[in-house]
Amino acid sequence: MKTSREGTRDFDDRQMNAVINNLLGVPYKWGGTTLEGFDCSGFTSYVFNELGVTLPRTSQDQFNAGQSVSDEELKPGDLLFFDSEKKGTITHVGIYIGDNQMAHAATKNVRIDNLDWYHKNYQYYGAKRVF
Repeated sequence: MKTSREGTRDFDDRQMNAVINNLLGVPYKWGGTTLEGFDCSGFTSYVFNELGVTLPRTSQDQFNAGQSVSDEELKPGDLLFFDSEKKGTITHVGIYIGDNQMAHAATKNVRIDNLDWYHKNYQYYGAKRVF
């Protein structure tokens, strides 16, 4: 079902979930942007490109794009940004899919994880809506 997001383009949760489900298990590859392997921002760029949205290549540049949203306003499709090294720079991005879960390219492969671990172990920078 397509939903409008405050005057922005239509967003189809089911289409996004279908794209993500087809990518689960694809290997992690630093700098990867193809089905042979993804890094975190390569994964988010690929998913959104399949949905008709062009994102910048790096997680930092993706953070600089889009509209900030609070945790209370999170919707499936919002991008979540973290500093995995806690050094003051964004190093990881994933896609919020609802129910406190994120789809992302992690150290081994594309997968879905609960956000609690990431909030506890990474520095959270916030969420952005790009639709």
